[in-house]
Amino acid sequence: MAYQWDFTPVFANADLLAQGLVNTLKVTGTALACGLALGLVLALLRLSRLRLAAWPAGLIIEVFRTTPPLVQLFWFFFALPLIAGIEMTPFLAAAVTFSIQSSAFFAEVFRAGIVSIERGQWEGARAIGMTHGQALRRIVLPQAVKRMIPAFMERAIELMKTTTLVATISYADLLFAANEIAQKTFRPLETLTVAALIYFVVITAFSLFARRLERRLAVSGESTVH
Repeated sequence: MAYQWDFTPVFANADLLAQGLVNTLKVTGTALACGLALGLVLALLRLSRLRLAAWPAGLIIEVFRTTPPLVQLFWFFFALPLIAGIEMTPFLAAAVTFSIQSSAFFAEVFRAGIVSIERGQWEGARAIGMTHGQALRRIVLPQAVKRMIPAFMERAIELMKTTTLVATISYADLLFAANEIAQKTFRPLETLTVAALIYFVVITAFSLFARRLERRLAVSGESTVH
């Protein structure tokens, strides 16, 4: 007998899906903002000539780039409170985990972007009396960031997909809300199909924006860092 699709129970719980999407975007936005800031710091530390600064930064980057995000999430949510006595809510654990994980990837993007700037730019800045910090802030970073924007966009998309893991620690994101509705309505196929479509629409819209931005940068003659 053919399966009888019925989306009515799912649409009746649209408010839960909407709140789940808001929570997903909240975690994604927080991790993106914090990850960019921390990623820049890690990149500058790794580029430092001081080994005491470069080595720890490199270690953090490699650890969070090479270990599974689910393991990191469980560690911050379950292990950190036992070790440090810090109470971690699902949102805080998710925000901390994905902020640090994202910073490790962003750090490599920042580092590649900064290194890609021609040496003559640094020398020209020194020639007009700029310090290293002034040259970095006023000349190098503006050019590097423009080149790195497409890579940042791609990472943001991956970040949103990775946040589906927060359902495992009972954070009410879109996937968690979909599972709750599926259990309540006994309509898992319809519920997960709608949830997948929501992810598809949001991520596709962001992907189209990223591609348009990348084409615009390509037309302007700027290379991109991946």
